[in-house]
Amino acid sequence: MSSIPQREIGNTGTRVTEFGLGAAPLGDLFEAISEEAAQEVLQTAWDVGVRFFDTSPFYGYGKSEHRVGHFLRQQPRAEFALSTKVGRVFRPARTPATFDRGEWVGGLPFEFTVDYSYDGILRAYEDSLQRLSLPSIDLLVIHDLDFYFYGTEARVNAYLTQLFTSGWRALDELRRNGLIKGVGAGINELGMIPRFLDLVDLDFFLVAYGYNLLTQAMLAEEFPLCAQHGISIVIGAVFASGILATGATPGARYFYAPASPEIMAKTDRIAEVCQRHQTPLPAAALQFLLAHPSVAAIIPGAVKPAHVRDNFSLLQHPIPQELWATLKSEGLLQEDAPTP
Repeated sequence: MSSIPQREIGNTGTRVTEFGLGAAPLGDLFEAISEEAAQEVLQTAWDVGVRFFDTSPFYGYGKSEHRVGHFLRQQPRAEFALSTKVGRVFRPARTPATFDRGEWVGGLPFEFTVDYSYDGILRAYEDSLQRLSLPSIDLLVIHDLDFYFYGTEARVNAYLTQLFTSGWRALDELRRNGLIKGVGAGINELGMIPRFLDLVDLDFFLVAYGYNLLTQAMLAEEFPLCAQHGISIVIGAVFASGILATGATPGARYFYAPASPEIMAKTDRIAEVCQRHQTPLPAAALQFLLAHPSVAAIIPGAVKPAHVRDNFSLLQHPIPQELWATLKSEGLLQEDAPTP
């Protein structure tokens, strides 16, 4: 049994460890890791008590699901919760030798079609079951339906319409028939949560931007809406793409891009307050997220076992109340932001 506290996802009855594992790095994001190293990361997560694993067919074009499934099918199925994603359907690349893997440097030679239709959702779900080699998936996430990936209002609206008029029926059937326990949506930016809630009945959102030590923009509208509807939040980019783990070092990234001078300066100020209170910056970043009552889990990624162990240790690091009070008094944290 895991000693990590568990929280329920919405009203699904599915409980997840509040500290989970995001498996995007296991798809060889930016750097390739060996099969042995990937399995060591998963084993270390299991050993510290992680029982919530999040993956996607997009991560390494299937590689992350293969790696996660290889590990999890050796564990008791009742002991863990698993989420993966829908919205892309994969097929073998026509020219594997010249296939561009993009940021998935060691990704598999499979290309995808974006598809939020009824048939596309069911195909993606069934393909994921085969890649994972598991009999069930607990949570499905509508993946990347926002401006970050599709750029224009016309494209975003077209895919939202496809989801609402076609694909949602598949997700609703899977949930009503007990084949999955909950449905979420991955959010990369502000403004999409209200649009989803106007269209479909979700159980949770997987949030990559809008709530971290550097910005609490989602407190204005998004999080109150989720609380009103009984919808949980899972935080994906716990270190805001890296800067809250490394500090404002040269090349530090924020929301998938090089951090701006303003973000670098704010990070330096937050880090200085943390140092004053003998607290590592990443410890404050992790523990802050779990203080919000709507947040069910955080799912940092890892490419080395040490990353998992370090993050788990940072969650246990004692943080004085004065740190949070200082951050608020110096204007570095919103006054209404819940703190541990």
